[in-house]
Amino acid sequence: MKLLLVEDNERVARFVKKGLGEAGHTVDHADNGRDGLYLAVSETYDAIVMDRMLPGGVDGLAIVAALRAQGNGVPILILSALDGVDDRILGLKRGGDDYLVKPFAFGELLARLDALLRRSQSQSQAPETTLALADLSVDMLAHKVVRGGRAIALQPREFKLLAYLLRHANQVVTRTMLLENVWDYHFDPQTNVIDVHISKLRQKIDAGFDTPLLRTVRNAGYMLTDRP
Repeated sequence: MKLLLVEDNERVARFVKKGLGEAGHTVDHADNGRDGLYLAVSETYDAIVMDRMLPGGVDGLAIVAALRAQGNGVPILILSALDGVDDRILGLKRGGDDYLVKPFAFGELLARLDALLRRSQSQSQAPETTLALADLSVDMLAHKVVRGGRAIALQPREFKLLAYLLRHANQVVTRTMLLENVWDYHFDPQTNVIDVHISKLRQKIDAGFDTPLLRTVRNAGYMLTDRP
């Protein structure tokens, strides 16, 4: 996804941008309100992470209000050190979709952002009933998996894992992404649960076929792809 981060604190911005990049997102960054407003209204983003208090003569809520006045419904997650109930209410009333108070855990920020993106996609797209890559297909309604005409039996967690990898086909999927979106963990349990399930899934969808689809990307994560 293409995201915009508007944050003037250099340490926070570097931390968030690095994490979002590792999660597979492309991130533009503005460190002041003026540049943030320019990017927000002139570019197209899948979501925006917006600090409230910004230098440059334009604060975060003014940017949010300007976007909503234009009819721009891009999902916006507001970041702020202002943690009062009235502050959060104001942020949401001005057009923010979610509000996260500083200091925050990156896992929570990513989970909230993923939820906003899922909600936005579900509102703009018809529900997926079939996922496919090369000769591998998944019927989401019937919970059936077929590769090369051969039915493949998967356990519920393996099915969820495969569906997530297919939705991100030809993209690197990190361990953090899998923990949060397949296991609903917003922390690292320090176990080999991912490795075990990846190994089992690889045996089921790749064993006996000429072209392996599930690959390990060293020091990055995993990828489901039919590309060389």
